[in-house]
Amino acid sequence: MIKTFHTGVVILGCLILISCAGGQAPRVEKAAAVKLSPPPEDSAYINLDADIESDFLDAVDRMENSDYVSAIEKLESVIGREKRLIAPFVNIAIAYRKTGEVEQAEKNLAKALELDPVHPVANNELGLIYRQAGKFEEARAVYELVIKNHPDSTAAMINLGVLCDLYMHDYECALEQFERYLALNPDDKKIFIWVADVKQRVK
Repeated sequence: MIKTFHTGVVILGCLILISCAGGQAPRVEKAAAVKLSPPPEDSAYINLDADIESDFLDAVDRMENSDYVSAIEKLESVIGREKRLIAPFVNIAIAYRKTGEVEQAEKNLAKALELDPVHPVANNELGLIYRQAGKFEEARAVYELVIKNHPDSTAAMINLGVLCDLYMHDYECALEQFERYLALNPDDKKIFIWVADVKQRVK
């Protein structure tokens, strides 16, 4: 049986909190899983065997239940049969990071970015890995790339704002990103509070 998948990407996000001396920081978005999506250079649809779809969805379900080891096994099987789709590479990278295998996570993100160099979820995940490794300039470059190519990527805005504020102490950069985020999400009161705190530090 053959199925087709449209190019649209849907992110299933989960949020974590970072704390700092000044109070509670903005929530940093980490992707939990992405749905199937072909690379942009391909046609609008990719024919896909139903068993690959089934195994992929099974892997996503396992990830959502924090069963990352078995999710990796499923995703390895999916990737072994289908290498044109970005989502399996991104999801297995997330699963590897969750199990502490950062090198494997980076390798799979590199493969995802070969298919789409400006993919927002893949780059966001790579930025988080860089930040956790203390590679702040590399993380900043990744987030800026996402924002340049995806101006509505609020995850990248928040993550860049947190990076600039808490890790690089570039408060002008942080303020710019948080205000950009608020322009798209004017009802987020937590970010309003954080912006006020950043403005005090800028002064």
